[in-house]
Amino acid sequence: MVIGLTYDLRSEYLKEGFSEEETAEFDKEETIAGIEGALRELGYITDRIGHARQLIARLDRGDRWDLVFNICEGMYGIGREAQVPAILDVFNIPYTFSDPMVLALTLHKGMTKRVIRDAGLATPDFALVAEEADISQVDLPYPLFVKPFAEGTGKGIDSMSKVNNPAELNNSCRILLPKYKLGLIVETFLPGREFTIAIAGTGEAARSLGTMEVMFTENAEAHGYSYLNKEDYVGRVTYRIVDDEIANRCSHLALAAWRTLNCRDAGRVDIRLDANGDPGFIEVNPLAGLNPIHSDLPIICTLQGIDFTGLISMIMQSALSRIR
Repeated sequence: MVIGLTYDLRSEYLKEGFSEEETAEFDKEETIAGIEGALRELGYITDRIGHARQLIARLDRGDRWDLVFNICEGMYGIGREAQVPAILDVFNIPYTFSDPMVLALTLHKGMTKRVIRDAGLATPDFALVAEEADISQVDLPYPLFVKPFAEGTGKGIDSMSKVNNPAELNNSCRILLPKYKLGLIVETFLPGREFTIAIAGTGEAARSLGTMEVMFTENAEAHGYSYLNKEDYVGRVTYRIVDDEIANRCSHLALAAWRTLNCRDAGRVDIRLDANGDPGFIEVNPLAGLNPIHSDLPIICTLQGIDFTGLISMIMQSALSRIR
């Protein structure tokens, strides 16, 4: 079976003049090599394709694959993560992970939370800020947390993300809006412990692979899993697997959110506890990082005794079940 690999290689974009932060969600060569090595270890033939434009060129030449292992993040627009799956759907080529509808929805944190809330699942109250005029319309009790609604990898999150009054909210939003033009999400700040739950599978077959607590050291930026905390996690962040009553509640909420959103194959759900110790859905990552060493999903698997090839095997088996 021939497996195509679609990805955004960070070094290619850096050569084009994009910044380190702009390319934060893109992958290093070691990630692509790790995925390719695991697929070959599992007996698959691999073919590196690259990003969306390179995929279009290959398809135009007549190239085809039995399945595409897709981790493309895309660069522009609210549908950037959905671009490669949509292209593959045109040619009826199956692929790993979620479909265009899910990837476009879940990139928009506000729309995702509306679906989660309508499903009766716990998530903090929120407001969207698309322009400066929206700032004064935010009517939520402080403290609040401000971040871009269409970014990952902690982009746009720093020590100023937690705001305690209208002046701080106004200042934070005015700094972020020019940089993150799609807009911001402002939500009730949850002061409790932070967890990320690894999930493998689709629908009723989905299962938790482990609940990991994210704990910040004295060297970390305060209040959140920020871009700097993620980029320099050694020394800023410590992780531990938890398996207690709180972990079970977090896992239950994460699985319910995963199934509600129709996410597929593997990913992560982030949960944080409120002032009463109750879990609240923060966001879902249906296209989670797959660096064998540094990404949260493989870290959880490693802590649970699942090696990287085992994780890739679970992803492939879930994806292949849709075409057999």
